[in-house]
Formats: sequence, structure tokens, C-alpha cells
Amino acid sequence: MCGICGEIRFDGQGGDLAALQAMSDSMKSRGPDDGGVFAVANVGLAHRRLRIMDLSALSQQPMVDNHLGLALVFNGAIYNHPQLRAELRALGYPFVSDGDTEVVLKAYHAWGPKALERFEGMFAFAIWERGSGKLFVARDRLGIKPLYYTTDKHRFRFASTLPALVSAGDLDTNIDPVALNHYLHFHAVVPPPHTIIKGVRKLEPGHYMTVEPDGKQQITRYWSLRFAPQAGLDEHMWRERLLEELRAAVRRRLVAAVDVGVLLSGGVDSSLLVALMAEQGNARFQTYSIGFESVGDELGDEFEYSDLVAERFNTRHHKIQIPSTEMLAHLPDAVRAMSEPMVSHDCIGFYLLSREVAKSCKAVQSGQGADEVFAGYHWYPPMQSAANPFETYRQAFFDRDYAEYQRTVTDAYATQDYASDFVRKQFAASHATDPTDKALHLDTTVMLVDDPVKRVDNMTMAWGLEARVPFLDHKLVEFAATMPASLKAANGGKHILKEAARKVLPAEVIDRPKGYFPVPALKYLRGDVLESVRESLLGNAARNRGLFRKEYVDDLLDEPDRHITPLRGSKLWQLGLLENWLQAQRI
Repeated sequence: MCGICGEIRFDGQGGDLAALQAMSDSMKSRGPDDGGVFAVANVGLAHRRLRIMDLSALSQQPMVDNHLGLALVFNGAIYNHPQLRAELRALGYPFVSDGDTEVVLKAYHAWGPKALERFEGMFAFAIWERGSGKLFVARDRLGIKPLYYTTDKHRFRFASTLPALVSAGDLDTNIDPVALNHYLHFHAVVPPPHTIIKGVRKLEPGHYMTVEPDGKQQITRYWSLRFAPQAGLDEHMWRERLLEELRAAVRRRLVAAVDVGVLLSGGVDSSLLVALMAEQGNARFQTYSIGFESVGDELGDEFEYSDLVAERFNTRHHKIQIPSTEMLAHLPDAVRAMSEPMVSHDCIGFYLLSREVAKSCKAVQSGQGADEVFAGYHWYPPMQSAANPFETYRQAFFDRDYAEYQRTVTDAYATQDYASDFVRKQFAASHATDPTDKALHLDTTVMLVDDPVKRVDNMTMAWGLEARVPFLDHKLVEFAATMPASLKAANGGKHILKEAARKVLPAEVIDRPKGYFPVPALKYLRGDVLESVRESLLGNAARNRGLFRKEYVDDLLDEPDRHITPLRGSKLWQLGLLENWLQAQRI
């Protein structure tokens, strides 16, 4: 896990080393162990390293192979790299390192873009070909690793984070109207290629991009997820097959030169990871749980369940209690760590949890993705009988309708209901026939990527911690897409996953209510947080930016508790977070 960046020029100029260094420096937390720069003629690559697969200097990046005429910067983890190395050795390729980086480089030389289809894992990387002068950039199938870029007639730049590109300067930082509409409609999910600023795009998951030395660019899809439910299997057979797929996904993510722990919330998903890791014979691995102060009848932790699981499987368990004063004090730090503005309350929790975990562990497995892949959210069961799938989904997930959006933003940004158009098109293009599968396809390939997965990547990498997500193993996700939707959405959601879990987990963990950690100060804004948001939204920077209508902002400030989204978020916090993020990035 690392931070990567680079530049290729089209105007006959040499690479901008100052910009390259600025981008690399801004991502030091993603790779605190080491760094490197490669520059020749019109190309520059830089890398920040977090040692996980190979602890030696032999996997240092940028990795340059003069014999093959290739230079690589790579972020991620290829779990089947030992098998690929053996296959490449049989083809005559020598190896000097034990990590996955050299495997990526030589796999590309051997198989070109087809190598992507062989990789099992998470990745974003760029390879420069000396002979052709071409730059090849790629992103993993489910977007677990990020890849942002900016381009104009003079050059193409890329980086693991949007702020890294901003730090290099010389790009359009005006607000993208399409992205703003998605941000305020689609629960802060901004689908690629858009980002909140016009000058930065992001590569879509499951795609690669070629950039020629004359500036010509082409983006190609190499993977897509198709929902094609299979008939002829009963529930018992599905449950057994699912458990085997899960075991394989967890086993793949144990490949590392360091110990791998688990972020254990106490819910079914993370508890299942603990049980399956214990099955693999891992003795006394570390688990981590976080809790906050309780508010009224709402518990601020799930230690009752995480303790049960840790005791059952004999883990070295760490309970981390975060007082609200500390959480709110570090809120600005969590905002600065965001590659894009994210409204989820989980961000600050993941940020502080990662800080503590990184003190004793460098890689963890995490349960993100289970709800999106196995229909765990409350809007999936109603989709089964939805006469209008789009409208059923919109009412559950969208933060505001278009009429309210027009009252929220100024005339320059109230041009079109882009988010609704996007979701309608996604539903139509998914090839799924079941309404629930249409929602699952959208959430797995879009919402998941630009909300939970991005949140985990940003907050863990802020502390140099690698998060691995077995529920987003592409083979597991493809398998889940062959299941009948009814098996996933039954009994309130995630039925088949819970039934599979019964073979390895205690019933108390499986049949408990779904947990949710509220951060009341971000839902019902009061005190210092409310004053900070008020100052941001009414200050000169926001006024000059001209995004929001003052009368709408005033309404939210007058009664912040009354303006809550269907997903239990604060509409005022959504506006304040965006403005605070823009100011934190000096945009």
C-alpha cells in the first residue's frame, strides 16, 4: 500500500520536478517507510512506500527495469503474486525481489493489458514504456485503490489523492456542477470521471488508460460485473458455496510479510472475518474495536459483541474508547485527510481507530462491502416488489429532491438533475432483471467505491495502515451476482450471508440488531461544531464562492435539528463539510 504520482509532458518540456516532489510530499502518510523519484526526458514518477509484501529494499519504487525498458509505480496488493511469479519464471523472467511490485512489472511486459485479468487484489499503477514513450495507468476492478488525474494540452498528471494534484498547482479548481449535484443529491457519492473540482478527474474502476507521448489518450474497460442469477441450487447449496468463497477471499488476504489483524466492530461482517482467519490456523492475531460515548438510549459502542467474538476466537483484542472531546478536536484533521469531501460520520471514527491500530499493526482486514454485495441495507427488501425501482431507491437514498436542490444552490449550479439521470441510466444499463439486483449493481460498482471504500482508504492511509477488504474479492463479488436476489434480501437483508455465518459464529452475533455508531455532534449540530459550520458558510470564502443560496443556509442554521436526510445525516453538516474541505485544501 503506497502513494503514487507522476507526469508526462506533451510540449517538449522536461518533467516538473518541483511539482512531482510536492505531490509526493503531500502523500507521505500513505507511504511513511520510504520514497523515491524517477525522471527522464518528459516523464517523471514518484512513490511513497509502505512495506507490506516485501520488507527489503529490493522492492523499492519507482521500479525501473532497464532490460525490459519499463518503469513502474504501484499502489496496492496482488495476493496471487507468488503463483504469477512462478508462471513468469517458467516463461524465462528472472526475479530479484519477493514482493508483488516486480511481478506487476514483468506481468505487464509478458501479457500487456491482459495482465490485469490475472491480478487478484487491489491496485492502481502506472507503467512507462521507454520504447514507445507511452504511459499505461490502471485501476482495480472494484476501485479499492484510487487514481486521480488532470490533463491539458501540455501534460498529464496522476496521483493517489486529489489533494496531491492540487498541491502541484496549475489546474482548474472551479466547482464541477455535475459533481456538486451528485454530492448534494446522491449522499456525497460523485461517480467517476467527475470530482468536485473541474480540473481533476478519476479513472473508473475496472478500466485502464493509455497516454501517448503526443497527448492522445484512450480509456478501456477490462472488467464489468454482470448479474445473472443461476437456477437449480437450493439454499443449503448456496450457503456452502458462499462459505467456501469467503474462506478463499480471507485466505488470499493473509499473504504479507507482516502480521494481518482485523478491524472488529462486533457486527456479522467483521466477526465472520475473525472466525475465518482463526480457521486458517492464525494464532492470537490482533483485533481492534472502537467505541464512543453513549447518547441517551443509543449505545456508542458494540463492545458486548466484539468482546464475545474476541474471546471465542482467542484474539489479542484492543478496545479503543474515544471521548467526544477528542473526536471533535480531531475532526479538522479527518477532513484534511479526505481525498474528496465525505459526509459519513464514520470518517472521524475510522481516522482515530486507524491512528491507534497503526501503533501495533501495519495491515488489517475490514468488513466493508458486505452490505452492498449481500443486500444488507434497509432499501433492498422493498426493492423486491418495487413498481418503480428508481423511485423506491431515490426515496431511500437521496439526500434531497431536485426541487430542494434548486433552493440549495445558486442559479449557476441548478442546471440539471444529473444524479437522477445517472441512476436511471445505471438501472437501465445494468442488464439485471430483478429490481434488487439493479440497486445492488449500482451500489457495488458506484456507491460502494465512492463512499465506504474511499472512506476506509483515506482514513487508514492517513496513518500508513493497509486495509484489506475480503468482501470485495472480485471472485466473491462475481459469485454473489449469480445468487438469486431473494436469497440476499430475505428477512430484512443479508439473509444468505447470515445463514452461512451460522456455521462459524455464535447466534448472538448473527441475530443482534444492526449496529450504527452515531456522532450526535455531526447529526444535530450544536456548540463549537455548529459555530464552526456557521463561520464557514457565512464567511468571505463561502460568500465569494457563491455555491449556496443564503436563505437556504439561514434556514438550516436556524433549525439544524429539523433538516435530516433519509440516511440520518445533517443537511447542514453536508454543506459545512464541503466548505470546510475546500478551505482545508486551499481551493
